[in-house]
Amino acid sequence: MRKLFICLLFLQIFYLSAGAVSAKSAVVIDADTGAVLFAQNENEVLSMASTTKIMTALIAIENGNLEREYSVKKEYTLVEGSSMYLKENEKISILDTLYGLMLMSGNDAALAIAGECGGFDAFVDKMNNKAIELGLENTHFENPNGLDAETHHTTALELAKLTAYAMQNPTFAQIVSTETYTSGTRTMTNHNKLLKMYENCIGVKTGYTKKSGRCLVSAAEQNGRTIIAVTLNDPDDWNDHISMLNNAFELYKPTVIQKSGNIIGEVNCQGGTENNIKLSGSSDITLWLTDEEKNNLSFTISGRPFVYAPAHVGQIYGTINYTLNDKVLATDDLVFSSKADMQQPSLSLIKKIIQKFLSIF
Repeated sequence: MRKLFICLLFLQIFYLSAGAVSAKSAVVIDADTGAVLFAQNENEVLSMASTTKIMTALIAIENGNLEREYSVKKEYTLVEGSSMYLKENEKISILDTLYGLMLMSGNDAALAIAGECGGFDAFVDKMNNKAIELGLENTHFENPNGLDAETHHTTALELAKLTAYAMQNPTFAQIVSTETYTSGTRTMTNHNKLLKMYENCIGVKTGYTKKSGRCLVSAAEQNGRTIIAVTLNDPDDWNDHISMLNNAFELYKPTVIQKSGNIIGEVNCQGGTENNIKLSGSSDITLWLTDEEKNNLSFTISGRPFVYAPAHVGQIYGTINYTLNDKVLATDDLVFSSKADMQQPSLSLIKKIIQKFLSIF
């Protein structure tokens, strides 16, 4: 059976009824569809502090070889701000350094990752190239840790899009959802308090500098829908995120879009005891949709224009795709829900065949 899948899309906007938040800039998006659910100055270009490390982690993970161990250089330890407390000449893996980067927001971890994954300048180039690849036109990096720099900036909306992309990577998602992690004698605790404060929280990153103020990116999952919330320069970020996430999830309602066995259509049958075979989906499918998404949902059937007998109940005919604005949200096998046996030839037809055969000799 072909599995139901949810794919990453970018669709129209559905606004929350909630009022403004304390942030200078904020946005909430559906990670699966890209729909903007709430926005407040979402395109304003601002500093991002340690939320930078979302891109740092993504580049390191995509670089691969995470189990490789390296020896910590002194230059990695000589950095201000938050730290995972790397020690000169310490042996540690890239993977464990990533946990230090995302849980403890280690600026030393960021330098180590950049240094061990091609060097500082080359690594920052990779970060900026990735931003271009993802269409993040107002995002630019000067370093891998998020310390203030003149052209180090993003927007809430672009940071949300980056996070939605990053959360598709299982390694990234695993790291940012981890509350505590032990590496040797080092135990790391995640700075993201929402992992404890909000039941459905699955990540992702905090940030702060004097210039940027408090920055926070969060992700939460409920009923198969993943929501990304971003606030930049927000003095009340924890409470704002809880409110934004709650309001976002209230927009979605369970919608049964397909019941197994319900007739969806039919296809012509050649050479059978029935002229047409009825078609149905093979699975029950329920999606959590907004009212507007529900009204705009449609389906298309893929399969042959006709089939030959015999046809059996449950036999796979083709596929059915449920789409929203020409984007596929779900797909399933389309099966026969009625049968057709092979039609037996009449005696006159048999006689004609025999005569044709004998005329050859």
